[in-house]
Amino acid sequence: MTKKASKSYSYFLRISVLCLLFASCANEAKQSLVMHTENTIALDADDTQDSIKLKASHVVPTINQYDALKDEFIAFVHFGPNTFSRMEWGSGMEDPAIFNLQNLDTDQWCKAMKDAGMKKVIITAKHHDGFVLWQSRYTKHGVMSSPYKNGEGDVLKELSESCNEYGIKLGVYLSPADLFQIENADGLYGNLSEYTKRTIPREIEGRPFENNTTFEFEVDDYNEYFLNQLFELLTEYGPIDEVWFDGAHPKRKGNQQYKYRDWKRLITKLAPNAVVFGKEGTRWCGNEAGATRDTEWNVVPYEDDPRTMNLFADITDEDVGSLEKLAAGKFLHYQPAETNTSIREGWFYRDDTDQKVRTTDDVFDIYERSVGGNSIFLLNIPPNREGKFSDQDVQVLKETGQRIKETYGVNLLEGAKGPKELLDNDEETNLVLQGQQPMVELTLPKATKINRFLIQENVKISGERVSKHALDAWIDGTWKEVAIATNIGYKRILRFPEVTTTKLRLRILEIRYIPVLQNVSAHYFESRPPQLQFTRNSIGEVSIVPKMSDFGWNPNGENAGANLNKGMQIFYTTDGQEPTAESSLFIEPFLFGEGELKAIAIKNEEKGSVASAKFGISKISWELVSTSSAQEKHAANLLFDEDPKTYWKSQLKSKNQFVILDLVKRIVIKSFAYTPPNSTADGMIQKGTIFSSNDGENWTIQDTFIFGNLINDPTQRMHKFKQSFSTRFVKLQADEIAGNGNSAAIAELDFYMQ
Repeated sequence: MTKKASKSYSYFLRISVLCLLFASCANEAKQSLVMHTENTIALDADDTQDSIKLKASHVVPTINQYDALKDEFIAFVHFGPNTFSRMEWGSGMEDPAIFNLQNLDTDQWCKAMKDAGMKKVIITAKHHDGFVLWQSRYTKHGVMSSPYKNGEGDVLKELSESCNEYGIKLGVYLSPADLFQIENADGLYGNLSEYTKRTIPREIEGRPFENNTTFEFEVDDYNEYFLNQLFELLTEYGPIDEVWFDGAHPKRKGNQQYKYRDWKRLITKLAPNAVVFGKEGTRWCGNEAGATRDTEWNVVPYEDDPRTMNLFADITDEDVGSLEKLAAGKFLHYQPAETNTSIREGWFYRDDTDQKVRTTDDVFDIYERSVGGNSIFLLNIPPNREGKFSDQDVQVLKETGQRIKETYGVNLLEGAKGPKELLDNDEETNLVLQGQQPMVELTLPKATKINRFLIQENVKISGERVSKHALDAWIDGTWKEVAIATNIGYKRILRFPEVTTTKLRLRILEIRYIPVLQNVSAHYFESRPPQLQFTRNSIGEVSIVPKMSDFGWNPNGENAGANLNKGMQIFYTTDGQEPTAESSLFIEPFLFGEGELKAIAIKNEEKGSVASAKFGISKISWELVSTSSAQEKHAANLLFDEDPKTYWKSQLKSKNQFVILDLVKRIVIKSFAYTPPNSTADGMIQKGTIFSSNDGENWTIQDTFIFGNLINDPTQRMHKFKQSFSTRFVKLQADEIAGNGNSAAIAELDFYMQ
């Protein structure tokens, strides 16, 4: 028998045995494993789709990964020189004195995190600038050279003590990139030093370690420096539950390489409970916006064995773990995603005025989508220059925690009849679902209102099995499907319009292998109809949706108000009358010209507040005639594209700044509206003049206008002309820019006939 034939025969025999075992499952109680479960399983060249599915369903998390999943909602803290310089990335050459911290209240941080329901915090012990927040033996570029406590302060120590007091786990972010070590003349990063055998930690006279563990590594100067600092962090600040590495590199030098396998050996020995982010432990979700995938598989493919890899690329595709993706790899590996974003616009604190903060709706929506979508929610809260979380951030955290507790702290299946393994709130019990169409039926003690349903697979023991499922509710004597989704994994939260029911039925529609469920629960999120907003696109279609947050940093595209209010209906009027449940029902965008729209959201017979908007004449056929000047990416046609996020902006110091528009036909104008850009305070037109013309050559001054307080309140401003006039061409001339600016900017321009 040839080697190839022998391999094929062996493979056929193995699959045959598996099939026999699978067949016996119908007759043997709760048989769910037919091969060893592993954190990483190799694929063979002759694996079929069925064998890949079988292997994928036996890939399970490590203990550390499973604990990270159970943490669910965790905090990031970006703190350092950037907090005081108001920069996102420092240069590395900042004077440590810039870290002018006078007070620090890490107890306040931990209390706010505890109130939010967070279980762990990761702090930027060293960001890309190389400044360290602890009393390191191996550098003077850090808190030891700052004014804080006359150089005796230790931010990490204070946070560690607060974490211990409040029961919060501690993680550390240690940036592999280090601009101080790059820019400093004596810096170690990329200095082309030789790789030699060295002892970690390197002894420093007068500062011995209590932990006597030592390591021998063959490393260069920078890897030795990095390992020495990692040793400090992992031995002197209590248990470390996560080590966070990212791939950001503001600058490189000397072809510096990282010896992650050495780092891992040290972490494994000194912090055995720590999960490592950015390597084979946990992975980046692929964005910093809080966006989530509809299907987030935690079993992902690798071309090389992740257990021996040194470099890990970010996984950013929309599809990360489908069967097609798995088949293209050579190793299947369990690796949960962390959905990371910031509560503020940016990672570091800048101010409490211009730096916007996410709403509670937004944070709670991300929580439900991320934790309820088989990932971990990592939310950054940057401390301010007083060493505290700002009041607005604290309030959002508190309100988010209240919502989580009120919604998920009450299980509406308490006392329900059904499989006890799913209702006993014990992660050590599970239910193996047999049959061609597996399902679970639950009978509630009484008719109950629900709009959330939570499901968990027993991923710790059996991996991820379910690839599609649906939930039915018993309504008016029949089953009605209320939600459908794809995979489940560690946790899936189904959100749907409120129903009142006495029975629920979970149907498993597609599987990779025999499904094993660990827990189900039902919940109710108490909400009220949201505020509404109107938008009109470039072809004149109007949409009415829950009001979006004006949080402009890394928008995730999700409408939190819509997500949290499944089952809401929107009614509107076009004649200025107050809308009611008898008014027109908004179903899809509709064409609308000039006039006033009013709308109201109604949910479960409860009415929200009435929203209204006044639209100017349609801009579909408008044409740009000319403009004084325009900056790149800010052309004048953007001032009538019906998108207030885009804007025209003239060149700097240009004289006689103006735009001329052709309205295509003569119309009678009574007023106009100016919308300034809200992403920049530069260019807001404080004073100006409006001209009219019927031929585009001969101009008549119609009126001047003055808009005040634009910089502090960059909202749309209306101006009613002293008298109406008929015109085809309009010219707006900027006469004075707010804040003594030297360029003009317009996000949208509207004209009204009424």
